[in-house]
Amino acid sequence: MPVTCITSAKSCGVTTAALALTLASSRPSLLAECDPAGGTIRAGLLQGQVSAGYGIYHLAAAERVGPVELAQAFASHLWPLDGTTGHRKVLPGLTDPAQAAALSRTWPALSDVLHVMAESAGHDVFVDAGRLVLESGHLHPTLTPAPLLHKADVVLLAVRGTEQGLTLARHLMRPLRAELDEYGSGADALGLLLIEDGPFHSHQVAEALKAPVLAALPWDPETAAYLTAGGRPPRGFARSPLLRYARTATEHVEALAARRHIQQQYPTPAPHPQLAGVLDRLAHREGARG
Repeated sequence: MPVTCITSAKSCGVTTAALALTLASSRPSLLAECDPAGGTIRAGLLQGQVSAGYGIYHLAAAERVGPVELAQAFASHLWPLDGTTGHRKVLPGLTDPAQAAALSRTWPALSDVLHVMAESAGHDVFVDAGRLVLESGHLHPTLTPAPLLHKADVVLLAVRGTEQGLTLARHLMRPLRAELDEYGSGADALGLLLIEDGPFHSHQVAEALKAPVLAALPWDPETAAYLTAGGRPPRGFARSPLLRYARTATEHVEALAARRHIQQQYPTPAPHPQLAGVLDRLAHREGARG
């Protein structure tokens, strides 16, 4: 299963899109809320159910001890998005942007954990990477979780189908491609996630940004409002346009990741055996519980 990073040039519904993809997946799924500017799911969809004692910030101290401790901390800080079944989980984000600096050295190790969850535990993994911030033409080392994008199987740049959305995204395409070529698995990992809020259609957006539109999500204000603020799910939530299109989007993402893996023809690096063991036990425990 792929690890997919979702990011944008500006606040562009990244968290809402990431939640829709996570909830729509046909397999067990995980959303890591890794926006250095701070997470919103805790106060939004989860309506304050999760205290500051849970979340990604606490992984920094565990990572400094070792990979096994990081894997254990990771497993203990996941929160269910689907009640008691545990098939949909979230790693809540930062409660204060000032905490982002502490995670700078944790991102690479967390990326390894996320890939183990995808490749060994069979999860669809989505990463909310927030807004891209550049410094001297490269991803900012603190204000962007660069190592997560570098190691992702697929990177989705969310863009609205408006003139403003295209203008904001256009200046990021070249540096993001160069970054993935130099530090990641290649610029072909990059695709567009079109938010259908505006007059431009997929083929126009692809032509303007010189990149494929891998998926499109419809403008569905009622469902988006629930994913943003929580409360009672709208009637027919599971069959809503947003979740139906998101389900198709996960299939397109998986197909791209599979094609890239075949084309690259290199073996997946073996994970740390103890790290893999901890996360494998997590997956089996939740499978039994479900």
